[in-house]
Amino acid sequence: MNAERDLSPLTPGVVRALTDKLYEKRKVAALEIEKLVREFVAQNNTSQIKHVIQILSQEFALSQHPHSRKGGLIGLAACSIALGKDSGLYLKELIEPVLTCFNDADSRLRYYACEALYNIVKVARGSVLPHFNVLFDGLSKLAADPDPNVKSGSELLDRLLKDIVTESNQFDLVGFIPLLRERIYSNNQYARQFIISWILVLESVPDINLLDYLPEILDGLFQILGDNSKDIRKMCEVALGEFLKEIKKNPSSVKFAEMANILVIHCQAADDVIQLTAMCWMREFIQLAGRVMLPYSSGILTAVLPCLSYDDRKKNIKEVANVCNLSLMKLVIPEDDEMDEAKPSMTIPAEPTSEESLSRPEAVTAGESQNELDVTLNQPLFFPRSCERVQVTLNLDGIVQVLDYHLSDTSIGMMTRIAVLKWLYHLYIKTPRKMFRHTDSLFPILLRTLSDESDEVILKDLELLAEIASSPAGQTEEGHGPSDGSDVRPGPVELHVPARPGQLSSSSTKGLECSPSTPTMNSYFYKFMINLLKRFSSERKLLEARGAFIIRQLCLLLNAENIFHSMADILLREEDLKFASTMVHTLNTILLTSSELFQLRNQLKDLKTPESRNLFCCLYRSWCHNPVTTVSLCFLTQNYKHAYDLIQKFGDLEVTVDFLTEVDKLVQLIECPIFTYLRLQLLDVKNNPYLIKALYGLLMLLPQSSAFQLLSHRLQCVPNPELMQTTDNTKPSTSLKRTAACNIDYTELLQHFEKVQNKHLEAKHQRSGRAEQLDRRVVL
Repeated sequence: MNAERDLSPLTPGVVRALTDKLYEKRKVAALEIEKLVREFVAQNNTSQIKHVIQILSQEFALSQHPHSRKGGLIGLAACSIALGKDSGLYLKELIEPVLTCFNDADSRLRYYACEALYNIVKVARGSVLPHFNVLFDGLSKLAADPDPNVKSGSELLDRLLKDIVTESNQFDLVGFIPLLRERIYSNNQYARQFIISWILVLESVPDINLLDYLPEILDGLFQILGDNSKDIRKMCEVALGEFLKEIKKNPSSVKFAEMANILVIHCQAADDVIQLTAMCWMREFIQLAGRVMLPYSSGILTAVLPCLSYDDRKKNIKEVANVCNLSLMKLVIPEDDEMDEAKPSMTIPAEPTSEESLSRPEAVTAGESQNELDVTLNQPLFFPRSCERVQVTLNLDGIVQVLDYHLSDTSIGMMTRIAVLKWLYHLYIKTPRKMFRHTDSLFPILLRTLSDESDEVILKDLELLAEIASSPAGQTEEGHGPSDGSDVRPGPVELHVPARPGQLSSSSTKGLECSPSTPTMNSYFYKFMINLLKRFSSERKLLEARGAFIIRQLCLLLNAENIFHSMADILLREEDLKFASTMVHTLNTILLTSSELFQLRNQLKDLKTPESRNLFCCLYRSWCHNPVTTVSLCFLTQNYKHAYDLIQKFGDLEVTVDFLTEVDKLVQLIECPIFTYLRLQLLDVKNNPYLIKALYGLLMLLPQSSAFQLLSHRLQCVPNPELMQTTDNTKPSTSLKRTAACNIDYTELLQHFEKVQNKHLEAKHQRSGRAEQLDRRVVL
């Protein structure tokens, strides 16, 4: 700088001293400037004051010479001190050149800039608040300064500015929020610390309601929560904790809907602290906001469901996620089944699409925060008391899509699959009309879930399938019911219904309808039975391992008579005769041994009603796929003469080891409590001759085995009829009397048995022939 240049009212001596490299000389010059400005203030000479500030700014603070810049900074601070309370009139001119020096490459100069600004702010106090944003912006940069002296100086200035903001009631929060939202995404630890400290200060000021603008900064806070520094994490936890306390105190003023998507994202974070904190917030939001959170259900479930399968290492997250899940489930009410989806009474920010939800982003950038998360309500929200009056639309399609995704994912844990099935069951209970629109797409995955490794999952799956099969809302309606020809999703299991049995075999039923009497079941019941048997046919391991378990549970959940009636009806037309025989054997074992079927056994034992006789005929026709089970059904229903007639036909059948094994098992069953009545009837030799003949027939079929010895000993206990005679010899046989009243064509049933067994024989010969041809090809 040319010292000879006219810079009046500054004297040449002052100008030279300001540009000196020694701090003491610059300080002396600053005192002279202070004295000069005081004189101008006393004279109210504003033009000269502005001229002095302009010279110090343009010629010194913004000079290319470092010592001149240092002189300009101390000179501007001196002007501010001289101006005192009037400094507010010149703050823009005083602050801007100082802030420019914050970016200087020389650390000493940056320190002097801090010092100068500190003096300016200290004098101006509350008058600096209109310039708060530029001061904050400059300080946020110095907070990350590598020089410790500069950082120390900025901290002093920062504390002073915080004191001023705390004391004042004129802070422009609206103007400050955009800057805070931008700076909060800084990755620098010191800058993050600076941001959090200011949030804590603003949160503590009673007159500043930062809660209104929480949606603007919440995403950034959660990202800072993942900082590597424990101190910064702790500060962020405190800030989030204070916000949550405020939310609980004043839920009516909280913009829950605007923050829902932010929490959904961070509930899926890889960082355990972020995930747990976000999940705790989600729990409070669901409980405080109530049904306002319903439109975000699919996103919430995407975040919550996987957490339910966490192990003990993430026990806290799992427990909170479970509370979120249950609380959200309670928000679904029967009225959701009636609400008009096209006319919701309240507009709520849209939740992410299923693709966005399932992609599980880890964090949101500043730009994304602005575009995706900065959303507002068209109408004010009122929580929590009035939220029940606010009608919101349940996005059932999105929820079902998320549930379907998690149930289809084989890597998902057991507890998550159970939760998904509970959700689907709950939705079918609360919103059956809308849920049945999704049944065709859900049905295949529910059937596949029956192959799950967990019994608990299978139980929940069966409960759901039973609800689908028995719900009145499942009755086929035009436009909503299941199609008869095809399924929505092609796959190995098709939702296909064959023609009704009455249409196929009406000529041979002799007036007894074979189709299942299902007054309490809907159109999905029969489809369920068809597809369940298809699943057993395609997965024999499932039938062997879980078949009995599944059918027994279904008998508890649904009407056992309907299940056996429909399955027998379907098996009657089963083309795979080997599977039909195996399935009949399984059903027969369940019928004879399961405690769940006690009532059904009693119904069949007496055959007193047309319904029971109808059931017997239906079961008999399918049971014919397995000769021994057919005899056991006759024993159960006390049709001893017909049992004897069947055993006479066994001489025409191919007796194999498997056949003899089944006879062996039947003998064992006869000794069980279920057939106590049969064994007692052996005392009445005169009225039960065919029972004794049938048992002797079984005895003749058996080789000399333990079962032979068992049955032989039993028959040796049959008393001499002469010794058992009583005075009343005219009493007619109850079994003969009942048989006459049954009006069942046993001749036709016997013919049907022979027909079915001939089919089995032909099929066996065909299989043997194919096996021989294959062996010959291998030899050649």
